[in-house]
Amino acid sequence: MDNQKQYIQPEEQEEESHIDFKALFDALKKRKKLYWVVLPIAFVVACIITLSLPNYYTCEVQLAPELTTSRSSNSLSALASQFGLKMGSGATGSEALYPTLYPDLVNSTDFKLSLFNIPVHKKDSTRITSYYDYLMNDQKTPWWTSAIGAAMKGLASLLTTAEDDMDEKKIDPFQLTKQQADVVKALEKKVVCDVDNKTLVISISVTDQDPLICATVADSVQARLQEFITDYRTKKARVDVEYNQKLSAEAKAQYDKAREQYAEYADAHQDIMYQSDRTKLMNLENDMQLKYNAYNALAQQLLAAEAKVQEETPSFTTLQRATVPVIKAGPSRGKLVLIVLFLAFLCTSVWILYKEDQLKPLLGLS
Repeated sequence: MDNQKQYIQPEEQEEESHIDFKALFDALKKRKKLYWVVLPIAFVVACIITLSLPNYYTCEVQLAPELTTSRSSNSLSALASQFGLKMGSGATGSEALYPTLYPDLVNSTDFKLSLFNIPVHKKDSTRITSYYDYLMNDQKTPWWTSAIGAAMKGLASLLTTAEDDMDEKKIDPFQLTKQQADVVKALEKKVVCDVDNKTLVISISVTDQDPLICATVADSVQARLQEFITDYRTKKARVDVEYNQKLSAEAKAQYDKAREQYAEYADAHQDIMYQSDRTKLMNLENDMQLKYNAYNALAQQLLAAEAKVQEETPSFTTLQRATVPVIKAGPSRGKLVLIVLFLAFLCTSVWILYKEDQLKPLLGLS
């Protein structure tokens, strides 16, 4: 008997925990008129919300850096270091700015501040303004955001002095104003850089409400990133060129001076009769030759340093250039409306089940 009870009890528990879908359906059907009230209201509210959201466009640029053998080995070493591996002595090469660090460079405050002065104009306008002024004054926002922003702006105007307004135009990377910091924070979402660890392809994506400004900023970010990388990689070589130019100019001046001294003395002593005159003329000639040899050697070093600059200058292959987007990237109003309707249907169903005492059995509560 005890064994039979042990086998019967699980079956009884399964029957007790069985969900009565018919009772749930009957409970929902009993108050079906509520759906005809809630869903239309939810649809209207969803339409108002989605129609208030401004359209935005996305422009993407793709670059492939052409690396030399040494740079390729350094990049592979950097990639291997992400997995805790080391690849010989190349892992500690002189190349410190790997392609995998480009996203951090684009996200840096200094790089974003350099985008403030980009001249831009809307697709439907010819008025040229800076990118900073455009982000501050020409951004469309939903009506509820505008209302909150107007209230906050009115409150802030009471607390802001005239000097603060004058300083707003000045950009100090060490101490940004609140508005400048807000624009920098907004650029984190608008300008995104990504690097494929396998192919090292650089992808720059810019999102904006105007398609022309979107493409303009994407092209400017690409150019400024290439310029920064070029300046970084050729910095040492350019310093060497400047140093060799200085030494070469000094050596040439010394050689010209020695040549003039030799020519003047030789012209003044054409009929050399004394051995001392011959000795001095020979010394001047030897000094001139030494100065010439030094100048010639430095000139060759200068040519080598200039060739080094060209060698260190990175080149990029543009896989996808900036183009003005034709189709908007968002928002997807249809999906947003469906999501709101689904949430309204779900919440209404839960409320009906709660009122009809069907929610506790559904959740397995006694």
